[in-house]
Amino acid sequence: MTPPSSQRERAQQSAGSPFPRGATFDGRGVNFSLFSEGAESVELCLFDASGKNETRMRIRERTSGVWHLYLPDIKPGQLYGYRVHGPYDPHTGMRFNPSKLLLDPYAKAIGRPLQWADELFAYQLGDPDSDLTVDERDSAPFAPLAAVIDPTFDWSGEKRPVHPTHETLIYEAHVRGITKLHPEVPEELRGTYAGIATEPVLSHLRSLGITAIELMPVHYFLDDRHLIDKGLRNYWGYNTLGFFAPEPRYSSKSSSPIEVLNEFKQMVKDLHNAGFEVMLDVVYNHTAEGNHAGPTLSFRGIDNQAYYRTVPNDPRYYMDFTGCGNTLNMQHPCSIQLLMDSLRYWVTEMHIDGFRFDLAAALARELKEVDQLGAFFDTIYQDPTLAPAKLIAEPWDLGENGYQVGNFPLGWMEWNGRYRDTVRKFWKGDMGLHSEIATRLSGSADLYESTRRPPSASVNFVTAHDGFTLQDLVSYEHKHNEANGEENRDGADDNHTWNCGVEGPSEDPAIIELRERQKRNLWCALTLAQGSPMISGGDELSRTQQGNNNAYCQDDEISWYHWDLDDRRKAFLDFARRVVQYRGKHPNFHRYAFYDNDPEASHPDKNIVWFRADGKRMGPKDWENGGWMRTLGMFLNGTAPEIRDRAGNCAEDKDFLLLLNAHYQRVAFRISYELYHSGWKVAFDTARPDLPIEEESVGRNRLVDLTERSFVVLSHDR
Repeated sequence: MTPPSSQRERAQQSAGSPFPRGATFDGRGVNFSLFSEGAESVELCLFDASGKNETRMRIRERTSGVWHLYLPDIKPGQLYGYRVHGPYDPHTGMRFNPSKLLLDPYAKAIGRPLQWADELFAYQLGDPDSDLTVDERDSAPFAPLAAVIDPTFDWSGEKRPVHPTHETLIYEAHVRGITKLHPEVPEELRGTYAGIATEPVLSHLRSLGITAIELMPVHYFLDDRHLIDKGLRNYWGYNTLGFFAPEPRYSSKSSSPIEVLNEFKQMVKDLHNAGFEVMLDVVYNHTAEGNHAGPTLSFRGIDNQAYYRTVPNDPRYYMDFTGCGNTLNMQHPCSIQLLMDSLRYWVTEMHIDGFRFDLAAALARELKEVDQLGAFFDTIYQDPTLAPAKLIAEPWDLGENGYQVGNFPLGWMEWNGRYRDTVRKFWKGDMGLHSEIATRLSGSADLYESTRRPPSASVNFVTAHDGFTLQDLVSYEHKHNEANGEENRDGADDNHTWNCGVEGPSEDPAIIELRERQKRNLWCALTLAQGSPMISGGDELSRTQQGNNNAYCQDDEISWYHWDLDDRRKAFLDFARRVVQYRGKHPNFHRYAFYDNDPEASHPDKNIVWFRADGKRMGPKDWENGGWMRTLGMFLNGTAPEIRDRAGNCAEDKDFLLLLNAHYQRVAFRISYELYHSGWKVAFDTARPDLPIEEESVGRNRLVDLTERSFVVLSHDR
């Protein structure tokens, strides 16, 4: 280590500017800027390429809580961190400790990853009150280092797609998992950003009709220490430490921070040119520093109370609405600015098209309640950079009244947890769901119409990264998470699943056939419902996690996508592709609005109509008293004014009749006289997956034989 020298510091540095935050290279040198209103002094620490030799420079300029300086002749690739001086008094929320090297919250690249060690904790590990005692050992040998970047990148030739929200179909994918076992992806690119942009993956996504790929967390994150000790990893990545830097482990060139950055940008460019929007799953609700007993790596040591929500009257502890130990402080301007600067950076510099906000309700809390008029929403609404971006909320957190499905404001899409639960329970065979399933398949107007949001605000999903896969949903009734090392205590216990008679794998042909039919039922319910479908990556491949419904720590074949498909899996993939492609051709399945307010438009009651199995319209008494009902018909009028093309212009389509039979017996469904006497053709029948599309006609007796637990789609040309 090279100690600071006052004369050398004054000769090498100038005042610089408080804006922009972070380290900014201008071609001649670098401006460094760090917010810490509670600090007494701040040192910039520069490291050589080995990361072992440190030069400390005291930052002398301070403007409105921002410490800043400019250093000429510093170049991209320079490794750096900070040491922040101030009181260490946990009882008052102060946790400054200059012996701990801190990562710049605005780091654009990670020059050296973290290596777990006791020295990373600002206190002496030991008894429950040990966080009150100071640890003065130097953490620099183990702490993560930021790297100065050159932001230039050749975006020429990029064709950035813009898919209308009502035509959006999202594919949730894990960067590593999707290609790690893909035999057609070059071995050196498997599990990397570059691997996703290879032609085998792009071709697969095209065949599914995907408009947007949503990447699970790629912001720099940490593997929890307790997982490392067990030989596990934080595979999902919901443990962010750097909100600007892409995760280096997903790069084929992880040894070079700038090449990691450029590989990510090239991936985005290639996905755009292939016609896909790129969305990120972002975790702004908490950080990897955990609760009061966690390590001091960045935010905690820079300005604990500015970045984290502490308990009123006892700021030693954190308010935890996330279940991860801390909650980012959206009541403080610096945290709001950090979030907004991060979002803008990913839109402008990385060309990202949208974001899914993990535990978004935690970001919207003011004092304790989730507030639609809070600073989080206000700040996002006024930002023109984010206006074109698609914003998706996971509309819940773990705090009181944290379940906020349907309560996010205009402009937001939401993960519709009520859709997921209803569809699962309906096809499982639960009774009393006829009204609820009708509402969910129609776009969940009860949740979104009152806030003037369209059906596309409902992000419909049957499965996601968190929980069972589609294959496991029909194969297991109980979680099997023993591999996680927590004695199967982790993960949800109530999943609304049915194993079709046997827990886990089965060789019984009848059970296998029933499971495949149930998968097809769930797939059709997902892709043909009004709203924005989200496919959980690998479900189309019949991916199994062997009953693990919380595989967050399984960076292995439990989580990776398997591409070596047997005949059964190939057959399901073929069916899944045909249904999604059919949906894409017919805007009647993804309407622009719930109804058209034009007084000359058709009455909304005629545009989506529900029928009983005897061919009669569902009436008020049926909705109120038909708790036994598990067979329904959903008519979609092809002349409804809510049907629009991708340009937003009114368009006509075929009429469709969706017939759902969740009963355990066959049902003869009679088509109503209201729906024409003839001309109906079978587009899909989940009991006959190989049936050619629209070649078989419905008989003149207007009876459609529905196999037990099956979904039939009928089409009619006007």
